[in-house]
Amino acid sequence: MVAIDGPAGAGKSTLARGLARALGVPYVNTGVMYRAVAAAALEHGVRPDDGPALAAVAKGIRFELGTGDPPELTVDGAPPTVALVGAGVEAVVSQVSAHAEVRAVLRAAQRALGAGGAVLEGRDIATVVFPDADAALFVTAAAEVRALRRARERGGDVAAGADLARRDGRDARTSPLEPAPGAVVLDTSNLGIEGALERGLAIVRGRLAADEATGSAR
Repeated sequence: MVAIDGPAGAGKSTLARGLARALGVPYVNTGVMYRAVAAAALEHGVRPDDGPALAAVAKGIRFELGTGDPPELTVDGAPPTVALVGAGVEAVVSQVSAHAEVRAVLRAAQRALGAGGAVLEGRDIATVVFPDADAALFVTAAAEVRALRRARERGGDVAAGADLARRDGRDARTSPLEPAPGAVVLDTSNLGIEGALERGLAIVRGRLAADEATGSAR
């Protein structure tokens, strides 16, 4: 089990997917799960401040693993759609994810998805969901780098990059932007995709080898 935490725009998703492919395990983007709940709530007219109703929405969504390389999260039997990164979802997802009831439902789903081994990425994976992960990375980058990356992800939308600071502030009230105990901090500010993957893979394989050696010595 590999757990990856860190702020938005740091390169978590790209790194996590690459690690999963290299390690031959599924990749789960847990942020997609919260976005799926937010999108379903908007569709059904559920208020973003109604925790119990949102938890009921979350329970009604089927989260599974697909059959790709690596296997990735599906939502009600289909890959996540572009609607999950739309402005409507973006406006409410932090509020939706702040509810303890919602987090409890999705935490159980995330543990089930990762039970057979996986790379999971999200805001509290190493601190709450899988605190006993075999390897934990806290992926970060300078604020201006993250803003630029987010703008590129959104097709050059400068406003999307500018929204990151506000998003960080909202999310930090639910899940502090701090590395889990024992997590290795990986700053990707000056690393490209391949460089980040090479560094991350070395860290993970080093942790797995150390755990294997410790187990063999017992």
